[in-house]
Amino acid sequence: MPKLRGEAFWRETLRGAHYVVAPMVDQSELAWRLLSRRHGAQLCYTPMLHAQVFLRDANYRRENLYGEACPEDRPLIVQFCANDPEVFVQAALLAQDYCDAIDLNLGCPQMIAKRGHYGAFLQEEWDLLQRMILLANEKLSVPITCKIRVFPDIDKTVKYAQMLEKAGCQLLTVHGRTKEQKGPLAGVASWEHIQAVRKAVNIPVFANGNIQCLSDVEECIRKTGVHGVMSAEGNLHNPALFEGRNPLVWEMAEEYLEIVQKYPCPLSYVRAHLFKLWHHTLQVYQQLREELAKVKTLEGIVDVNRELKLRCQEEIANQKEGEKPKEGLPFFHWICQPYIRPGPKERCKENGASGTEKGVRGKRTLEEEEDGNSELLSKNKQKKKLRNPNKSFDPSLKRHGLLFKTKYEKSLSWQHSQRGIPSAEMSRRGEAEVGAALVLMEAGDSAV
Repeated sequence: MPKLRGEAFWRETLRGAHYVVAPMVDQSELAWRLLSRRHGAQLCYTPMLHAQVFLRDANYRRENLYGEACPEDRPLIVQFCANDPEVFVQAALLAQDYCDAIDLNLGCPQMIAKRGHYGAFLQEEWDLLQRMILLANEKLSVPITCKIRVFPDIDKTVKYAQMLEKAGCQLLTVHGRTKEQKGPLAGVASWEHIQAVRKAVNIPVFANGNIQCLSDVEECIRKTGVHGVMSAEGNLHNPALFEGRNPLVWEMAEEYLEIVQKYPCPLSYVRAHLFKLWHHTLQVYQQLREELAKVKTLEGIVDVNRELKLRCQEEIANQKEGEKPKEGLPFFHWICQPYIRPGPKERCKENGASGTEKGVRGKRTLEEEEDGNSELLSKNKQKKKLRNPNKSFDPSLKRHGLLFKTKYEKSLSWQHSQRGIPSAEMSRRGEAEVGAALVLMEAGDSAV
């Protein structure tokens, strides 16, 4: 059977999918994909897989794809990150029988992608990308697709998309943010860029960015003319987003936990999903937040989920007539709803930090966002916390957040020494500057 291309591929193989769950590291695993499909999602992507690791490691293949075959989990697109045409294609050949298309990740803006030389950090290397897509298009039995971020300039973004189409890309997902827009600095995605790409290419286009509810999906399709809309963060906080519903959190959590019983996944994935689903409630019940972070079994997570449900039901039973949601939320905290990520200024206000401490705390926040789970300490710190429950990892409690001088601080010290300003006075003058600069410097290197 000949390989379907472009519109025919989207219409027949992908069944004209409009509602799409994004590839999310450690978050779009089989159990979550099945939950999302039950509630309106028409197409799902696997988490991003590393082509080189997938090629050489049989256990990695089994854990991430081979061991998860499920008839309900189609149509499915497997996403890889890669920077070598041969490695990419060899990995894709091992995956093509388990999916409906292979996607090349050209959108990851994280520092790990910069170090590994993949994702959005390949967007200037058009010759390499052409060779990767041409070879994949020639060798694979399934279509090749791409997920990109935009350039600041619309014309360059359009030319970029046209280059990928010409090389053999059969469907393009456009995240309407630049690679610099990430974490607390994400800002608003540009639908104008997406609309320009949609008009300029002859292959199907999916939009990604600014999707928190079904009305956003409908508005995006209307304004940009795209074939479908992809959701990541919105889907994690409300897996019923594509149904246009805002269900009770425990309904979604219980259903997900039941699926996990049938299709197990690492406990860290399950914990991260519950932190997202219960995000607003866990701001109210801090003790249960800590218990969820420490629990070591699926049964333990189920118990914490049950206790959160009981606490919320007690609140509902004691509600006064006419009572409204607190903290400016559109719904009560026990209802699935969007989480609006605060910008850097709001982060600093939330954390109650200032000066150099503000910079250090900003750094930690960005690192947490890079992990895709701002709710948890790192595994090493969790272990230390278990050994010493009184140990605090709050940077604001340290008098000096950094034990070494950054390049910026050294530069500042040198500049003031040239002006003949005493070091003590320089320290007082520079403290606020250092704090602000650290936030900006880390934002340039970390992620959304």
